[in-house]
Amino acid sequence: MFFQKDLETMPRAALRELQLERLKSAVDRALTTPLYQKKFKEAGITPASIKSLDDLKHLPFTYKADFRDNYPFGMFAVPMKDIVRIHASSGTTGKPTVVGYTKNDLNVWSDLVARLAVAAGATSDDVAQISFGYGLFTGALGLHYGLEKIGATVIPISSGNTEKQLMLMQDFGTTLLVATPTYAMYLSESAKEAGILDNLKLRIGLFGSEGCTPGMRERIENNFGITATDNYGMSELMGPGVSGECHLRDGLHIAEDHFIAEIIDPETGETLPDGETGELVVTPLTKEALPVLRYRTGDITSLNTDVCKCGRTHARMAKVTARSDDMLIIKGVNVFPSQIETVLIAINHISPHYQLEVRRENFSDHLTVVVELADGSLLERFQELEALRSEIHHKLRTVLGIDAKIKLVSPKTIERFQGKAKRVVDLRDKS
Repeated sequence: MFFQKDLETMPRAALRELQLERLKSAVDRALTTPLYQKKFKEAGITPASIKSLDDLKHLPFTYKADFRDNYPFGMFAVPMKDIVRIHASSGTTGKPTVVGYTKNDLNVWSDLVARLAVAAGATSDDVAQISFGYGLFTGALGLHYGLEKIGATVIPISSGNTEKQLMLMQDFGTTLLVATPTYAMYLSESAKEAGILDNLKLRIGLFGSEGCTPGMRERIENNFGITATDNYGMSELMGPGVSGECHLRDGLHIAEDHFIAEIIDPETGETLPDGETGELVVTPLTKEALPVLRYRTGDITSLNTDVCKCGRTHARMAKVTARSDDMLIIKGVNVFPSQIETVLIAINHISPHYQLEVRRENFSDHLTVVVELADGSLLERFQELEALRSEIHHKLRTVLGIDAKIKLVSPKTIERFQGKAKRVVDLRDKS
């Protein structure tokens, strides 16, 4: 199914012509801001330098720090009277990244979210329960207006209050769930424990805001009896709607008429060929309020420009496997939380909830993987407990190439998160 079929199936030659035209306009808008005037001067380039899409690589990168350095409104390219909405990141590691939208920006945004929702199988008959937290976070309102645009019934319940979430799922006949994968997992477990799974009408999950390993998705699907799809976005680029899976789930379709995606070597910054894995860099093409050029997302993925069997011609990005900035280096080995989750999700007798504790001992970093048991009675059976600990240790060592300490804890010991899960606990300053 398509929301904007002519645009979603545009021949790639025509798509590239449109991208070049829109890129030139995006550069002109960006150069109305002091940030990009400075960046272009330092790089020794002008708008005339952009003659083809291949010239994109000569443009300067934009970083999250640029948003913080220009807090709050220094990157806006339009006067405040034209800004109709402001969103911002949580700012947990410093000043929040502030983003603004014109009326046209919001219209484009809702169109792109409608695209990914329809591609995933959503229709006007769906009852959509949005279990993202409402507020400055872009996820909830982004999905809200996109789903309303296709005619779906939206339940803006926000996150938290799991008992009420499950009650409304039953009473309102929810068919589509919007949530982080972590919270969707928790909801599915809670529904299973409450014995209400047979009362639910859920059929689709639109998950985003954090990574979802295949193993976690399979568990959620098995618990709820749904088809789950991933979608991708971030506030600096627009919010959700940058890309999303169609019903075939063979990569996330990027809305290339509104975004140019590149893959670069995160160390050198050099552009990599299609199919190579590296850091995703995105240039929004049509944003009015906040033009952004070559934003370094920090997400590790790859691109595929082959036409999808669904008929969409836009490039597809692979599921994000890691982030260049949440990588742990343990005894010289690069470790990503997603690697650990993939191992743990396939092991019996443990829950899908875990935390990674990093400590420094004798000038070296050490990793403890805290794993929650599915059955607390196992704590009383020492031999079985040690066998399980040994199995986890062995499988993680095989994948990671390092020895990690394994700590098994009682069921429901690890905190449940209604938004993004906080997997890494850095205790190095306390060691």
